[in-house]
Amino acid sequence: MEHSTDAGQMIYGIRPVMEALDAGKEFEKIYIGRTARGELILELKNALKEKQIEWQDVPPEKLDRFTRKNHQEVVAFISPVSYVDIAQIIPTLFEQGITPLILVLDRITDVRNFGAIARTAECAGVQAIVIPSKHAAQVTPDAIRTSAGALTRIPVCRVNQLRDVLTYLHDSGIRIFAASEKGNAPHYAADFNSPAAIIMGSEEDGISQALLQMCDQQLRIPLHGQISSLNVSVACGVLLFEVVRQRKSN
Repeated sequence: MEHSTDAGQMIYGIRPVMEALDAGKEFEKIYIGRTARGELILELKNALKEKQIEWQDVPPEKLDRFTRKNHQEVVAFISPVSYVDIAQIIPTLFEQGITPLILVLDRITDVRNFGAIARTAECAGVQAIVIPSKHAAQVTPDAIRTSAGALTRIPVCRVNQLRDVLTYLHDSGIRIFAASEKGNAPHYAADFNSPAAIIMGSEEDGISQALLQMCDQQLRIPLHGQISSLNVSVACGVLLFEVVRQRKSN
């Protein structure tokens, strides 16, 4: 009971979703009908809670829009990639003598921006992209297409709290840079030769204040036209290839 859609691989029915859960599949979305009742539904919800996987309670009509087959008020979308734990990546990089370059995306919601950023990141040698599990574009087939396949090549770390990741990166000896219009130094003034993480912020309101306070340095890209900001994917490219330039020249 599964097929592919633009949102990912869809499965439906209580048993197929429980089997996917038991098999360790990673989910983009799980929808359960608000009127769903019974022992199997309770068993599924308890299993999801145990694995700390969230689901959305939705009207049954929404599930009918996904499929007219017997979905038993349960529809799920399996992630097209396997997410990676950042704590498994950083020690390996240091052991291999590689200077980490990590990209953290704070609430990038446009899937085209996300895909373009991932494509640029892969070309620039970024070793991992960190995204929040909520309020952000996820790794869907559309995002993978936009990234020219980069999202299948570069490790993606999906986390509940970006603050926890920044704390871990900082404790690991990685300097954290924020790209902000309010930055107190131009991007080319930063020293990117040491281990670095760069945060790019939401298309709407940039990097959240809580994350800005955790950064070692806030950087701005000098602009000379009348428009006050760059598209986030373009800004990301400017910063990442400044890192490449500095590291290649040393």
